[in-house]
Amino acid sequence: MQNDSTGNRFPEAGKSAAPHAPLVAYYSTPLDRSGFVRDLFNRTAESYDRINFGFSLGSGAWYRRRSLWQAGLRPGARMLDVAVGTGLVAREGVRILGRAEDVIGLDLSEGMLAVARRSLTIPLVQGQAEALPLADVSVDFVSMGYALRHVADLSVLFGEFHRVLRPGGHVLVLEMARPESRVGYALAKAYMGGIVPALSRLAGARSGTLMHYYWDTIEACVPPDVIMRHLRGAGLADVACTTELGIFRAYTARRPAA
Repeated sequence: MQNDSTGNRFPEAGKSAAPHAPLVAYYSTPLDRSGFVRDLFNRTAESYDRINFGFSLGSGAWYRRRSLWQAGLRPGARMLDVAVGTGLVAREGVRILGRAEDVIGLDLSEGMLAVARRSLTIPLVQGQAEALPLADVSVDFVSMGYALRHVADLSVLFGEFHRVLRPGGHVLVLEMARPESRVGYALAKAYMGGIVPALSRLAGARSGTLMHYYWDTIEACVPPDVIMRHLRGAGLADVACTTELGIFRAYTARRPAA
């Protein structure tokens, strides 16, 4: 195990490929994680967009669109948005690419897909991120927005990204990470672990549980350098990470052209 600056212990890359240890307050074993996550997002799909602004701290369409562009998304590409949710990242992909048919959305939650279908005409597929139902070398760009903490195995996930990408294709993973400073961590915990869950209950009876879980996964998640090592371990190159407001992380990578 390795410790971060606040003394918390995280699995090292190579010893555990899970983004965090099982959160026993929500589910008992790693095998229960997928079912819990699917049910949680199914139950909160209708209120998800109404509470999104709160936990995104004001980052919105402009940030997602800019991140996609900076990560290499350009017109003419074919994009896969993993964990598409209600379509927030996919929508910005369509704006860049100009054609809805060039973006594929995948999600484990049928509830989220139902909401996405109301505003998007892109192909939408239900499936697991760790077993993408796409052919090898079939897309030019893979994105994932704020769902990395909900998968079971980072190595398998990134291996799937590498498999479906064409040579030279790009990866963008948007996530939230624990602020490194003690003051930043305290502020983030108070806001996202307390204030946002309380406010989100006004948007839906079960949204408070979602936001408590959201913060708990952020707090328990492996550090960014471990995520980057798993990206490299999957055969991806040019791995980098940028930080905004101390908490937002944009991981980028590329499948080598050769």
